Amino acid sequence: MRGLALAFTVMAGLAAAAPETSKRPVARAGTDARNVEIAPAPPPAVQTVAFVGGATSLRPSLRPRAVVQRAMARRNERRKGQLCGDPDLQGDVVGFVPGRINGCGIQEAVRVKSVSGVTLSQPAVLDCSAAKALKRWTEKSAQNVLRNKGGGLASYRVAAHYACRTRNNQPGARISEHGRGKAIDISGFVLRDGTTLTVLRDWNSGNGRALKRMHKEACGTFGTVLGPKSDRFHRDHFHFDTARHRGGAYCR
Repeated sequence: MRGLALAFTVMAGLAAAAPETSKRPVARAGTDARNVEIAPAPPPAVQTVAFVGGATSLRPSLRPRAVVQRAMARRNERRKGQLCGDPDLQGDVVGFVPGRINGCGIQEAVRVKSVSGVTLSQPAVLDCSAAKALKRWTEKSAQNVLRNKGGGLASYRVAAHYACRTRNNQPGARISEHGRGKAIDISGFVLRDGTTLTVLRDWNSGNGRALKRMHKEACGTFGTVLGPKSDRFHRDHFHFDTARHRGGAYCR
């Protein structure tokens, strides 16, 4: 009996001293191990690393409150002055403009003061189709053509916009597209350094190539494009309107 007890004691000691063979949890009896939900590992702690010069993080710091407030104010101002649902068109909403003679007037007029950052020498009363066409031409052509001249385009010299009148002010002629808010006349282009290019003076000068390119590239964006080569009425300005013609854009 003493020997048997000694044997049991030795075996118990060996069992207690046996190393653990695995730390992987064992599914309880009657549980499918595939359905055991294992908690995801916690995310690694973010470490702050010190750098030479006292910097403690590569993460950019928040902008000062004053900078954020100025940016918000500018954005709100652009939204406040936007026309036709486009913040690149800035000015005032006019609304209905009645015509003094049959055929004139604008249902929903706007007074455009700037287009894509280019100011107008006088606010132009137009409908939204004409305002948006002016923006497309400004970005597609005018700003691009003049980007390397005098620091780029700053302003348009506007010769005419809404006016309830006949074409070219001729008695008995049809109502002009100006009388419907669909036309604008531009006589010159002011650059950022103060230089002014005019259609009358520069059409045949060294800057004539730029003017002729802008005139050509307006065709299609506008339904009618007239300039110095069209007739005597347009020798000093570009006439743009959004009228649609059966044979396509009319450009002279």
